Amino acid sequence: MAEGTPAGGMLWNMNQPLTVEQIRQAPKVLLHDHLDGGLRPETVVELAQASGYTGLPTYDPVELGNWFREASDSGSLERYLETFAHTTAVMQTREALVRVAAECAEDLAADGVVYVESRYAPEQHLEGGLSLEEVVEAVQEGLELGEKRAAEQGNPIRTGQLVTAMRHAARSSEIAELAVRYRDAGVSGFDIAGAEAGNPPTRHLDAFEYLRRENFHFTIHAGEAFGLPSIWEALQWCGCDRLGHGVRIVDDIDHDGNGAQVLGRLAQYVRDKRVPLEMCPSSNVQTGAAPSIAEHPIGMLRDLRFRVTVNTDNRLQSGTSLSGEFAKLSEAFGYGWDDLQWFTVNAMKSAFLSFDERLALINGTIKPGYARLKWATER
Repeated sequence: MAEGTPAGGMLWNMNQPLTVEQIRQAPKVLLHDHLDGGLRPETVVELAQASGYTGLPTYDPVELGNWFREASDSGSLERYLETFAHTTAVMQTREALVRVAAECAEDLAADGVVYVESRYAPEQHLEGGLSLEEVVEAVQEGLELGEKRAAEQGNPIRTGQLVTAMRHAARSSEIAELAVRYRDAGVSGFDIAGAEAGNPPTRHLDAFEYLRRENFHFTIHAGEAFGLPSIWEALQWCGCDRLGHGVRIVDDIDHDGNGAQVLGRLAQYVRDKRVPLEMCPSSNVQTGAAPSIAEHPIGMLRDLRFRVTVNTDNRLQSGTSLSGEFAKLSEAFGYGWDDLQWFTVNAMKSAFLSFDERLALINGTIKPGYARLKWATER
C-alpha cells in the first residue's frame, strides 16, 4: 500500500480520501465566495460591539459560529439569506470593510487559495454614510492589505472583486456602471444575487446589455433554488459568462432505457459551450438544492465533463473552507489529486482575468503544485 510524504512531512495513504490538511497544501482557485458570508465569528462580535449593533443572537464567538451554521441548515434559500442581516449590519464603515476584506484574503491564502474573486453588494453597505465608490475603494484597500500580509506569511494570493447587484432591488444598472468604472482598480466582474423565485434575471436586462457593450465580464446566480428557466434566461437573454451554482441543470438530463445519461438541449448547450458552473456543495445541501454531498449532481456533471468548478459560497454560514469542500468531495466520490487539479484548472480557465495571467497561474503555480503533491504521494 503506497504512501507519500508531502512538503509538510505528513504521511498519507493513496487509497484513503484526501483530508483537509492534505488539500490545504494544494493551490486552489475560488470563483464564488461572498465577502459578507466569510467573516470570522470573532470579527462579527468585535465589529458589533464597536458599532453598537445589538442584534446578534449571542456575543460568544464559538456559539455565534455554531448559530450561523445551524440557522443556515433550514433547507430554504430565503431562510439562509436572512443570516446576512447580521454580517452586513457590522460592515457599514470604511474601517470594517477594510478589516473584513483583509481577513478574507488572509484566511483564503492560508487555506491554499492562490486566486479568488470576492463578491459582495455595495448597495448593502451604505447605512453608515458611505458612497458606493467609497465601499468599493475600502474593499479594495482591504484585499490589497490582505494580499500583502499573506505574502509576508509565505501564502501569496491574487484577489479580485465581483461587484454584485441585488436581484430584488432596482439598482442593477447603477451597480453595473460602478463595476465598469472600477474595472482597472480591482473589480474583475459583475454579478446579481438574492432570492431567484419571483426575481428573474431578465428584470435586469438593461444592466447586462450595458456590460456586454462595455466588453465586461459577468456571472449570474441562476439554477440554485429555481430551475431551468432561470438558467436559460441567464444564458440566452442576459448573456452571462458563468452560472452561479447552476446545479439545476441536472433537471435537463435524463436516462435512456440502458441507464445512460441523455442531455436535453439546454444541458447540451451548457456543456458544448463550456459554460462554467460555480458549484458550492455544502451550501447547496443547506439550501435544499441538493439532498446531500454524496447525492450532489457535481459527481455526474464531472463525469459528463461539464465545466464544473468547486466553491465555498459562504464560509461562515457553511462552516467550511475550499479545502473542506474538496475533502468532502474526495470522501463522497473518491476524488484524488488529478480530480482536484481538473476542478482547479477549470476554475482558473473560467476566471475573469486576462488570458496570459490565467495561463501563467495554471502553468507556473497550479500544475507544478499538484505535480509535487502527486509525486510525494506516489514515492
